[in-house]
Amino acid sequence: MHYEHKQGSVVCHLCPHECTIKENMRGLCGVRENIGGKLYSLVYGKAVSVSIDPIEKKPLYHFLPGTKAFSVATVGCNLRCSFCQNFEISQSPKPKKPIAGHELSPEDIVELAKSYKCSSIAYTYTEPTVFFEYALDTAKLARKADLKNLWISNGFTNPEPLDEISKYIDAANIDIKGSDKFYREFTGGRLDPVLDTVESLVKKGVWTEVTTLLIPGHNDSDLEDIAKFVASHVSVWHISRFFPMYKMLDVPPTPKDMLERAKKIGEDAGVKYVYIGNVPGKSDTVCPKCGYHVIERNGYDVVNHLDHGKCPKCGYKIEGVFDE
Repeated sequence: MHYEHKQGSVVCHLCPHECTIKENMRGLCGVRENIGGKLYSLVYGKAVSVSIDPIEKKPLYHFLPGTKAFSVATVGCNLRCSFCQNFEISQSPKPKKPIAGHELSPEDIVELAKSYKCSSIAYTYTEPTVFFEYALDTAKLARKADLKNLWISNGFTNPEPLDEISKYIDAANIDIKGSDKFYREFTGGRLDPVLDTVESLVKKGVWTEVTTLLIPGHNDSDLEDIAKFVASHVSVWHISRFFPMYKMLDVPPTPKDMLERAKKIGEDAGVKYVYIGNVPGKSDTVCPKCGYHVIERNGYDVVNHLDHGKCPKCGYKIEGVFDE
């Protein structure tokens, strides 16, 4: 557990909030509680959502395309995004409400993933940082079982636990939601720790893709700055269409022309692969050198034309991990 004692309370060091938690109280995530002077995870082994997903749904487009990921989540999140797409489970334990979920051990997760012929286990849907110990123990077992580990995260994680989990993480998708002003107003977080997370994962050799949920009138003016950062650190940027959700029911869905403009902003900034998400249709991977459609996608149906990660037409090595 990443915490220390301080004047009768405990200070949690798992994420940048650094919550000081009094006796019988919880941190901002809603799932870590000070009980008798010790910080306990209330969600260890308590899965609230389990599913077998196409890896493209995470979204990860350049990591083992066409394979299946065993997805698992607990309740709780260290952010409080007013536009959360999974608020029913991410916000349900706050401030001190019952912890939903059913018993599912790390061993069970690995066995289920293998039985469903999944290539990977994804820690996803809510925020895996808040079920850190559960994810870490599962990831260690998954590694021994030749399963890949996927970290689908808001990136609001402290460096020490990130260093610990990244030893077992093979691929990650990190949200970059907007400017620091946007983070403080709509998420309760901050931007810099998220950027640090992306930089750290890339340096450690974890295949990393970035997602931005494009919310009209709220973070569309932040796209150029995000695009510059993405272009200088990773190759893949997913720009997802927003639909009214949670506390943002008065905001309309992202217009398709705004999504197309965002895609062009990314390409003009030098991002090699920019994808539009939450929109039905094709989202092919195109060779940056010759324009050949090396991976064809119609929804989650995938046809992979790559030859050991290379474009079969010109031989360009497409950025990503394509061979198990």
